[in-house]
Amino acid sequence: MRIPAEPPIDPEAVPTGVTLARGGRALRLAWSEGPAASLSAEALRLGCRCAWCTRDRIQGRFPTAFEAVAVTTVAPMGGYALHLGFSDGHARGIYPFVYLRDLARDAAAEERPPQAA
Repeated sequence: MRIPAEPPIDPEAVPTGVTLARGGRALRLAWSEGPAASLSAEALRLGCRCAWCTRDRIQGRFPTAFEAVAVTTVAPMGGYALHLGFSDGHARGIYPFVYLRDLARDAAAEERPPQAA
């Protein structure tokens, strides 16, 4: 089996800027194409797809809110993702750029008022 030299990523999903905002309560992402986005720390924590969080969801033990959580660390991960750490001690999540872009699009769609038919 051949392993690709570069990870199969969408280059358009790679942000041009990543900034912690509001004391870690939000992560601001900018892309070369399209608008910048701000994702709340709570939305990111709720969106964690690590094995621990996935197991807790399956077992019905995953919280429905993380109201006081903040992002405490942001580290690049292999050129395709960010590794985030949170104030509740959770630091297992790897957030691929494509996933962050999708979360940002979902958040923007939720903020828009419904269109009249």
